[in-house]
Amino acid sequence: MARVLITGASGLVGGELLRLLLADRRVTAITAPSRRPLPPHDKLTNPVGDDLFALLTELDQPVDAVFCCLGTTRQQAGSDGNFHYVDYTLVVESALTGRRLGAQHCLAVSAMGASPHSTFLYNRIKGEMEQALREQGWQRLTLVRPSMLLGKRAAPRLLERVAQPLFRLLPGRWKSVAARDVAQTLLEQAFSSGDGVRVLESDRLQHGERLAH
Repeated sequence: MARVLITGASGLVGGELLRLLLADRRVTAITAPSRRPLPPHDKLTNPVGDDLFALLTELDQPVDAVFCCLGTTRQQAGSDGNFHYVDYTLVVESALTGRRLGAQHCLAVSAMGASPHSTFLYNRIKGEMEQALREQGWQRLTLVRPSMLLGKRAAPRLLERVAQPLFRLLPGRWKSVAARDVAQTLLEQAFSSGDGVRVLESDRLQHGERLAH
């Protein structure tokens, strides 16, 4: 049985993952700090507050795995600094909190094209985040790099609405992927065997592609 920590549970992938975790009998306890209250559930602990960093420092219940599903855009964040704080600082702190609470496996949502050497801010921050998680020395580290995500957001993103029809037609890892498929992959990886770092590109997150491998 597993006890898990999840950050970003009110987001697109995180929300799908939370529903899967709540329904999975192998998961006995879920800690999900968030800015907005989540629907109550018997096995869910949901600390709520505007300062996620502070919420993380106050957690003290042991966990076996940590899921980092945080993510925003430069436009939503309002500045480069705010974007870095959400997509790097809070993700790294989520992972460190998981380590402090006993987790042996960290699973994080990154992005296609993530690289600390990218000239694009979004991809560079995602790459720096991945590098920071690698340097934490996890027994198991799973990084998923989805292309454009499909799903219903609480606050729709204009660029995604415009680009989604195109990304549905693209081949391989460029093709858009459903948030529920990304969440399902994370759940499957959490209960899979093997140590070390595993990076799953977007074509490995597609439901049909995943079943074929």
